[in-house]
Amino acid sequence: MREHILVIEDDEGILQVLQRGLSYEGYSVETALDGRDGLVRARLRPPTLVILDWMLPGLDGLEVCQRLRAAGNVPILMLTAKDTVADRVEGLDAGADDYLVKPFEFDELLARIRALLRRAKPEGAPEVVAFADLKLDTGTHQVFRGEREIELTAKEFELLELFLRHPRQVLTRDVIYDRVWGYDFGGESNIIEVYVRYLRQKTEEAQEPRLIHTVRGVGYVLREES
Repeated sequence: MREHILVIEDDEGILQVLQRGLSYEGYSVETALDGRDGLVRARLRPPTLVILDWMLPGLDGLEVCQRLRAAGNVPILMLTAKDTVADRVEGLDAGADDYLVKPFEFDELLARIRALLRRAKPEGAPEVVAFADLKLDTGTHQVFRGEREIELTAKEFELLELFLRHPRQVLTRDVIYDRVWGYDFGGESNIIEVYVRYLRQKTEEAQEPRLIHTVRGVGYVLREES
């Protein structure tokens, strides 16, 4: 089930950019142009995360934030032009989980959203993700190709899990760096190629068909050979 993001923002231009960009990233997006409408929408369809402008007509963002927080623990990212330290403190004290100042870079917004969603995800809920004959158990940290168990390092396991959660989707190098090594990773330029090679060696050790493919100039994709 896709994460559902509610955006409460009175600038229609910013609202359209956020709706289009977040939808492209795979999120379900609902929008509201004022605080009262946002609260109604949050009650009718509880969101996974809220992006909230501070300067709203009617109820301002602080009041909306306080009411959302009183109603539950939904992650709230406050998006505003108010950029002083005092403003940030006031926003966080009102119940916001994070605070991003306009103008902002969309990639940074996405990274903050992912971080908030990771923190909000319940612990202790292991699951099995699979594609073709490849299976990964997040609880036991076991990986199987068919009946054959594959031993992976922690980072190899994390990278493979990323591929398994996005089958047939081309993952760019930037996305992989962000999700596996951290948003501001500045390490070796070929580290992704090295770890993809490790995964291929281990998942193809018994001459199984390749599942992790290179998309030249873009990144990598988990798919069956055509």
